[in-house]
Amino acid sequence: MDNALADWLRLREPADATARSSNLIDMIADELVGTDPVHVLDLATGTGANLRYLTTHLPAHQRWLVVDRNSALLAHMPVLTSEWGAARQYDVHSDPAGCIIRGKQLECHVETRRLNLKNLRNSDIFVGRHLVTASALLDLVSEKWLAELADRCREIEAAVLFAITYTGQSVCSPMEPEDDMICNLLNRHQKTDKGLGGPAAGPDAAQCAARCFAAVGYRVRTAPSNWRLGPSEQELQRQLIAGWAEVASHVAPGDVPRIEHWRDRRFSHIDASRSRVVVSHLDLAAWLPHDASSQ
Repeated sequence: MDNALADWLRLREPADATARSSNLIDMIADELVGTDPVHVLDLATGTGANLRYLTTHLPAHQRWLVVDRNSALLAHMPVLTSEWGAARQYDVHSDPAGCIIRGKQLECHVETRRLNLKNLRNSDIFVGRHLVTASALLDLVSEKWLAELADRCREIEAAVLFAITYTGQSVCSPMEPEDDMICNLLNRHQKTDKGLGGPAAGPDAAQCAARCFAAVGYRVRTAPSNWRLGPSEQELQRQLIAGWAEVASHVAPGDVPRIEHWRDRRFSHIDASRSRVVVSHLDLAAWLPHDASSQ
């Protein structure tokens, strides 16, 4: 299971990077200018894709704490980051505690920590952080958890950047009659309890997070970060469709034959290089007005 999840995260990393809002990242980078070093907290880091993407967009001196409840996923982070660094002529020194990335005026110290994020109130991970970030996380957590996250970030006056939050919409082409049914079943599953504070916000997560951060004084901006998968992303499409079919079958076991027929037809489109899939996401950036700091 852990290896399969690590493979999925690695497969989706390029699609996430292509989809992300560069405008929101630039806004947050501008807010952090003059902060040296920038202390970053990455929540539910998985194998470290968010770290690898943001490192080159932030001020040059950085100290990251990356946390995840899955130690097997964290164990992949130094190796993948070393491979990523080698492709960019960065020196990446890895050890069991994390890694150090150096090159082209960049110096980034990374500490990894295994941690269940269910209870944010009793955690010390926020102390001293200038930026709190995550990717593909918010739709898995509850509204209560999001409100608590906003409170914790406000306490330390940190900027925030959350990427690739699913919004409940997808479009597949060529179309199949069951496409809407599968999407509705997936969205029902997204609203179930994922162990982070109650029923997950699911497709409402980005807007819910925007309200929570605005309520504690943040300026909030959102921007689309949609996956647009074409014939060149066959394997990602195939795993995505297989995952949707598995979830839909769990939610509606009485419709399994219909769901499996839908899956097989979608596979045939992928194999024939005629399949395209758009999955809607939102990115969210938020920061405190300068006159709100230290109040």
